[in-house]
Amino acid sequence: MENRDYLNSLFDIYKDLLTEIEQDTFKNYYFEDLSLTEIAENRHITKASVSKTLKQVETKLINYETKLNILKTKQTLTNLLNENDIIKLKEKITKIIEA
Repeated sequence: MENRDYLNSLFDIYKDLLTEIEQDTFKNYYFEDLSLTEIAENRHITKASVSKTLKQVETKLINYETKLNILKTKQTLTNLLNENDIIKLKEKITKIIEA
């Protein structure tokens, strides 16, 4: 389930970099909880084609995050909101900027 949540978070950030078919396939599988067979039947394509598209989307999302680190940065900044010591906060922000 952790991987599912991670992919959903990546999708929220990078979905606009995917084609419409890729977005729809991801939504059908991860948000609407349709099986590969159901998606294939709805689109009049093979189950293998749906599986291939889904794998491509997952790979793209992970590659985007590996290169751009938007989710990681967002999580880091969210954690910084809990820092009460202004000196430590400045140090942590400096580390982010210099990375």
